[in-house]
Amino acid sequence: MQALALKYRPKNFAELIGQDVIASSLSRALDSERLGHAYLFSGLRGSGKTSSARIFAKALLCQKGVSSHPCEVCQSCVMANEGRHLDIIELDAASHRSIDDIRDLTEQTRYAPMSGRFKIFIIDEAHMLTQQACNALLKTLEEPPSYIKFILATTDPLKLPATILSRTQHFRFKPISIQNIVHHLEFILSKEGIKYEIDALNILARAGEGSLRDTLTLLDQAIIFTHENISATQIADMLGILDPAKIDEILKVVQNGVDADISALIKELNESDAVMIINELISNLKFKFISPNPSFSLLIFERFFRILSQAKNMLNSGSDAEFVLYITLFMMKECFNIPNIDNVILNAQSSLDNKTNQNLPKSAQTPTNATNFNPQLNQPAPTKQAQKPSSADMYERFLGLIYDRNYELGECFKECICFDGFENGIISLSSRANNEQSAMQRKYWGVIKELALASFGSDKFKVQKIPNDLPKSDDDVLNNILSAQNASPNPSNIPSQNASPNPSANNNPNASDKQVSTNEISITPLSEQALSKDELRNINELNILFGEPEIIEDKKDDK
Repeated sequence: MQALALKYRPKNFAELIGQDVIASSLSRALDSERLGHAYLFSGLRGSGKTSSARIFAKALLCQKGVSSHPCEVCQSCVMANEGRHLDIIELDAASHRSIDDIRDLTEQTRYAPMSGRFKIFIIDEAHMLTQQACNALLKTLEEPPSYIKFILATTDPLKLPATILSRTQHFRFKPISIQNIVHHLEFILSKEGIKYEIDALNILARAGEGSLRDTLTLLDQAIIFTHENISATQIADMLGILDPAKIDEILKVVQNGVDADISALIKELNESDAVMIINELISNLKFKFISPNPSFSLLIFERFFRILSQAKNMLNSGSDAEFVLYITLFMMKECFNIPNIDNVILNAQSSLDNKTNQNLPKSAQTPTNATNFNPQLNQPAPTKQAQKPSSADMYERFLGLIYDRNYELGECFKECICFDGFENGIISLSSRANNEQSAMQRKYWGVIKELALASFGSDKFKVQKIPNDLPKSDDDVLNNILSAQNASPNPSNIPSQNASPNPSANNNPNASDKQVSTNEISITPLSEQALSKDELRNINELNILFGEPEIIEDKKDDK
């Protein structure tokens, strides 16, 4: 009896399982006759690389013309299906990997095809070629005769030199999905007339790990082992893995949380491989997670996955398998004892509310079903809204935030910026900043806007520039005048005509203080002072507004 992997090997692209993209690409290339001279098929073992190479070669040599649908009846197609076509030359690079083998191959490229339009070389396991053999193949692979086609198949394309990869069209075969494998197994078993359970086919597909050929080999073994009545229990025994029902039992024991039952279960599982148990638990939990009605919460699934992943790492590092299994199952049991964080928060909030309500007098206690109730304070919600802060308060907060962020920037603001108001979402400022201060404000403008948005709820500014040569206030004007007065002393030291001595000061001893202060103070008209041009200009402006001011200055004692 022929093996299932050979008996049901695909003969055209329509029968290729799980490689729809590659089948479509090669079919279009054949139909449009846009053919390359070298192809590289890479992918997992048993994913259809060699089968695709043979189908492609047969389509190129069909006597009815190059087409993605060979006729299967012409002599060329029949010989290709039987593996005896003279123009299809297969080379196993695992056993013919030397430079001499490649020299023989390149020698054959000198001769024209025997009967077909092309001579096709299929090199399987191409990554096994030696470096010298790859170098010998480069020139022929780059510029072969027009009738030569190369198809290289490999499971590890990274081992091939980059010079070979650059000379070929690379097609990557992906692992075949479990669903596609199961459908193909159902098709084969229906054709063979063999009874089966769908759970058993799922176990076989998972054991094949994406390789259809490996799965069909296991299916051959399963048919013999189960006497053509494939069941999940028998397949689990054949593969040495746990029955899905046993996995469900493990999860149920873990969920119940009885230590004695877990210990007894682990002793029962001693004969099974610990890595296999962990893998089966992960597969079972994955199936439960994607099912419409998952058995556990998302938090439990996440905790289980973390624990099982750690267990696999420990087993891979050579830890004791039985002890790892003990630790894993008991940690999974503890997952059900860890409280949910949301429940912890709710319980803490409820406890705090109860304590707050107990400390209040009975008249102030508010039932929880009150209509106007603030759950955070456990008190009736206030009816009055908080007073909105004034613009001055908002600016003070803004200035404080600037100080907190950068003290130098805060000092700069305090010295040269004056707050004019906040209206319609616009912050009005007056600036007396010099070049250095302006540069600092531009440097931190992003920070200033961020803090303004936090303080005012707006980052829109209206800034009015004030010249630096103007005084800030009337006090500054007077200070400037006093400075000028002190800078130019009066040599005559003549008392002002507006000051007159007090004749009664000598008779009244209590008036001595007044007399001294009166004699020491004199009022001098501003016109008699020696002032600079800028100060005179400022005084003229003040004269226009307030009249001519006079400065009271201290007169030094002649004594």
